[in-house]
Amino acid sequence: MRAEGEELDRLVAGLPAAAWAGPTPAPGWSIAHQIAHLAWTDRAALLSLTDTDAFAAMVAEAVRSPDSFVDDGAAEGAALPPAELLGRWRTARHALDAALAAASPDARFPWYGPPMKAASMAGARLMETWAHGQDVADALGVRRAPTARLRHVARIGVRARDYAFSVRGLPAPAEEFRVELTAPPGTAADGTDDGTKGGAAVWAYGPPDAAQRVTGSALDFCLLVTRRAHRADLAVEARGADADRWLDIAQAFAGPPGTGREPGRAPGAGR
Repeated sequence: MRAEGEELDRLVAGLPAAAWAGPTPAPGWSIAHQIAHLAWTDRAALLSLTDTDAFAAMVAEAVRSPDSFVDDGAAEGAALPPAELLGRWRTARHALDAALAAASPDARFPWYGPPMKAASMAGARLMETWAHGQDVADALGVRRAPTARLRHVARIGVRARDYAFSVRGLPAPAEEFRVELTAPPGTAADGTDDGTKGGAAVWAYGPPDAAQRVTGSALDFCLLVTRRAHRADLAVEARGADADRWLDIAQAFAGPPGTGREPGRAPGAGR
């Protein structure tokens, strides 16, 4: 989580003030909106770990404006001078880093969805930082090298399968799927960087003998489940009707799925 934040920090730290107002692929969101959203959610996560009353107040505010509280929080931060916004994000994520490191591994902390343990909270923050970082990278025309950290994003995407169906009012498939993803070059099967430039480790989830399967690039799967690229632009394939339907609706994050990306606009796919 720390490394993901630092990578995005390096991407925006040297930008001129005017560039922060540049549009990203998310409709209506500038680079400043993306960083402001991360600062807002990092602060929310920090309060979940350290001040449950203050976090409950944030949830109550969200309930009052369920369709706009995310955009409102991003807009408020985006209105700040870029240097101040960057400082707020750094303060929030560094404090969250320390709080997660100090948290009991068995404790569960409240969130907008089900309560989470510290490890799950860290994974979720990594996932969202990577996803919004992709928006920033696409806005700047920067191609980021995929890393072993994507394994955390992929794992959340796989575990959120049933949620993707439920958030759309659909019944979840009764059977498990097999998911086999080709890891980025130089990445071991356990999700670490092995220091090599070749090889093609596979990150696998689900029963090996499952009838329904999803296969493809780990990077493209992560772009799919964070809804940063259209399925038609990605090297991810399904076998089985339910698995095929899942790839149309997959999402790794809580809340409404949004409109997603239009086909033909996937500069981050890396193929």
